[in-house]
Amino acid sequence: MKSLFIFTSALLALSLPAFADHHAKGDSNFATKTIDLGCVVKDIDASVKFYTEAIGFKVAGGFKVPADFAKKSGLTNSKPLDIKVLTLGDGDGVTKFKLMQVEGSGSKYKNKHIDSKLGFSYITISIKSTDTALARLAKAGVKPIAKGPVALPDNLDPSLALTIVRDPDGNFVELVGPKPTK
Repeated sequence: MKSLFIFTSALLALSLPAFADHHAKGDSNFATKTIDLGCVVKDIDASVKFYTEAIGFKVAGGFKVPADFAKKSGLTNSKPLDIKVLTLGDGDGVTKFKLMQVEGSGSKYKNKHIDSKLGFSYITISIKSTDTALARLAKAGVKPIAKGPVALPDNLDPSLALTIVRDPDGNFVELVGPKPTK
């Protein structure tokens, strides 16, 4: 968890000119209204394939962080990072989802439910069509977990449905959108 925050801080420092432009236009303490989220994965190619083909993200770029910088900044203990940047759209105001692979790092934990571990447990993506999302998932060979999609309860918005899938590393991805018509 600490590494994720350190990593995000380091990446912000690398992008100072863009942040300065945004900050000059705003009146808050934040340079942008979005956050970038980093996720360490075991197999970056499999994860990029899942998030682009099954979910619908776009690859917006990528970069490598050298081992010496990673050590000096506290990101890793002298291991380089390979990072792919994914987005759900285009433009300056989109959230960036950064998949990163660090050779020899990480371990799988049993992520049976969203409360299986402390810290970040899932991402939620608002979708326009559950039918379209289900078709994309089926084409990619990804099945919803449990009985999804399931209508949201009355105290939320019962016109919407929740579909939960797992990425190649077992992380939860929630898709929230209109109830399926099929």
